[in-house]
Amino acid sequence: MGPHLDSEVMIVDIARLLLGLLVMLFHRPLANFIMARERALDRILRARGVRFPEPPSECMAHNIYFGLGAFICVISMARLWFSLQA
Repeated sequence: MGPHLDSEVMIVDIARLLLGLLVMLFHRPLANFIMARERALDRILRARGVRFPEPPSECMAHNIYFGLGAFICVISMARLWFSLQA
């Protein structure tokens, strides 16, 4: 890989790290927004006779999105670390 490609990969990893931090920072409003849509979709499908498992609780959704943001951050930091070591 040339120096130009390395800098592009690093920019993408830094952007991914910032995305993970934003997901961690705004995990509650993000989870509430998505859960509202999921509950509406669940009501529509149940009215038509389609049965799915219950959507997760609000607390569980908050934990899922916080964990997802943390996972994105850890993977991005590891990729940055290994790209700096090479």
